[in-house]
Amino acid sequence: MQVTRPSVVSLRWRLEDAQGQLIDELTEPMEFLVSGDDLFAKVEDALEGQEAGFETALALQPEEAFGDYDSGLVCFEARGLFPEDVQPGMQFEGLPEGAATEGMPEEAIYTVTEVYPEHVVLDGNHPLAGIGLRMHLTLLDVREATEQEVQAGSIGEPLFMVQTGAPPDEPLH
Repeated sequence: MQVTRPSVVSLRWRLEDAQGQLIDELTEPMEFLVSGDDLFAKVEDALEGQEAGFETALALQPEEAFGDYDSGLVCFEARGLFPEDVQPGMQFEGLPEGAATEGMPEEAIYTVTEVYPEHVVLDGNHPLAGIGLRMHLTLLDVREATEQEVQAGSIGEPLFMVQTGAPPDEPLH
């Protein structure tokens, strides 16, 4: 079967930054919905019309992946709004209750980048924002998408788990 929109593909990949440093490696096959929210448009375009066994290497510019870095998504909040054990690398969905910074996206995942005695620095950018990526992709299988998968717009698995050396937190989408 060829990849069409919509369909479900089973993939393996190796994701590197522009300098060839490993960011993520999906060694066990994982399914993704083509024509939904699971994959970048450039990846879907490369897969369309292909069959199991297809392999490719793609270069993704920041705007084709996690977007450009937006310094407007960085803010400082009072240290007292966070748990005692707050540390760099921790992630929070939305700003904490009582946050003073206005106009920040409520649904963003904020990563703690620095902790000071009086304040905490939060970054609402995806950790890979502003980074060019290289993706080595192998298409293992293709199947028809179910109506439920099409309506959900996703298979429901996280797109990337980023290994940062910080404690494991939420999957990054």
